[in-house]
Amino acid sequence: MSTENITEKAPLTLTEGAIKELNKLKDQQEISDDFGLRIGVEGGGCSGMSYILGFDQKKEGDSEYEIAGIRVFMNKAHGLYLAGMEVDFKNGLDARGFTFNNPNAASTCGCGSSFSA
Repeated sequence: MSTENITEKAPLTLTEGAIKELNKLKDQQEISDDFGLRIGVEGGGCSGMSYILGFDQKKEGDSEYEIAGIRVFMNKAHGLYLAGMEVDFKNGLDARGFTFNNPNAASTCGCGSSFSA
């Protein structure tokens, strides 16, 4: 993997639980090293904006970061909404899945997958 386009410090963090689950998913789905984790936002959801989280290839206009060996792609325009955010993975009886702790969210919906800024 070339590191010439990787920005120094990622504006968000992945918890140990999220890193473990992402590596497991990447291995199970046999995802190529050409792909990285895309994190972003899009219009929609009950609070106005929804999170994007999935494996994808780098696109024009993306910033690239590396967090614990995971390539992370983010559209530069999304940095304003995601700066300081923590992505976690919960695996309990009451909740299972990725969660987003976003200090920029003025409000979130009950499911936690959408927010307003």
